[in-house]
Amino acid sequence: MSAAAPGREGKRRASYHHGDLRSALIDAAVELISERGVSGFSLAEAGRRVGVSAGAPYRHFAEREALLAAVAVRALTEFGAMVVGAAQPGLAPAPRLAALGSAYVRFAGRNRALFESVFAAGIDKTRYPEVLEAAAPLDEVMMGGVTELCPGDPAAAEELAKALVALMHGFATRLLDGEFAQDDDPVSAASAKAARAVTAMIAGRACFASTDIAGYPA
Repeated sequence: MSAAAPGREGKRRASYHHGDLRSALIDAAVELISERGVSGFSLAEAGRRVGVSAGAPYRHFAEREALLAAVAVRALTEFGAMVVGAAQPGLAPAPRLAALGSAYVRFAGRNRALFESVFAAGIDKTRYPEVLEAAAPLDEVMMGGVTELCPGDPAAAEELAKALVALMHGFATRLLDGEFAQDDDPVSAASAKAARAVTAMIAGRACFASTDIAGYPA
């Protein structure tokens, strides 16, 4: 298919491989999210960017959220591969979780559109179980590490996991908000600080677990 005429708003792909429209639409959605955020495009607009008729995308996606779910699956697949590669099984649980924290922030910094498709799109995961399935490798790394740190105490492991995710997400959000812009390499700086923060939280958990702090029960 021919490219869009010069000056026309947005980009249009010159062509897509026959039979691979679904993948091309996912690519277009990632581009649009990069430019406008997760709420800034429609299914029809993704189709226009690829260069197909208004009805063609509906052969693959029933609605806009279905396309967002497909983007989230791609994001989680890439994210999972990064995390599994960083958090090697031979590592002790604390450095394994620190590597997870570093990868979490690196992924956000280098793949903002994909990161936001997972964490800012508000996808109803009960309608799209494939999104939960794609997240399984990430969950396995996290829960494997916290379970080793909290043997025989599933409730404590769950609470530690929630605290670590909040910590990692906080660093990722701060990075995307520009709080590390003063560093020569903001992504590397934020990911390294996230890893150190994860290590510090794990090191301090025994103290917090055994102490009544500011009136809060242990």
